[in-house]
Amino acid sequence: MDITDLALIRQLQEAADLPLAELAKRVNLSKTACWNRLRRLEEADIIQGKIIKLNRVALGLPITVFLSITVGRHAPDWVARFATIIDKMPEIVEAHRLTGEGADYQLKVICPTIEAYDAFQQRLIGQIDFTSMSTKVALQELKQSHFLPL
Repeated sequence: MDITDLALIRQLQEAADLPLAELAKRVNLSKTACWNRLRRLEEADIIQGKIIKLNRVALGLPITVFLSITVGRHAPDWVARFATIIDKMPEIVEAHRLTGEGADYQLKVICPTIEAYDAFQQRLIGQIDFTSMSTKVALQELKQSHFLPL
């Protein structure tokens, strides 16, 4: 990956729906050269797709909850089963396995109401083995980005 590839990626982060002609102009390439670089970056799995940013509040999903989970088992079979379970729950928009003191997993959950979150949590409790859970409700989102620090 060279400096032109990075410039191309930065432009796509800012506006994924740029027409090819405009994107090529911004990175000083011909349309053909730009198209070829895009395909190469996609084939290398550097570009994994394009997204549309949605306004979750306008869509009736104002509640963001961070659910910390501590587990007693860390066996690969438990992790695989857990990954399968959380993958089927659309309310979970992010999931991270952690290191350090405290929780083993951090889930970001989006819901329309606290009651909906409670119902979601009860479904999750019925499906996984854990030693403790801790819920933190976000009061205000200060930053949310899909940009990478390139």
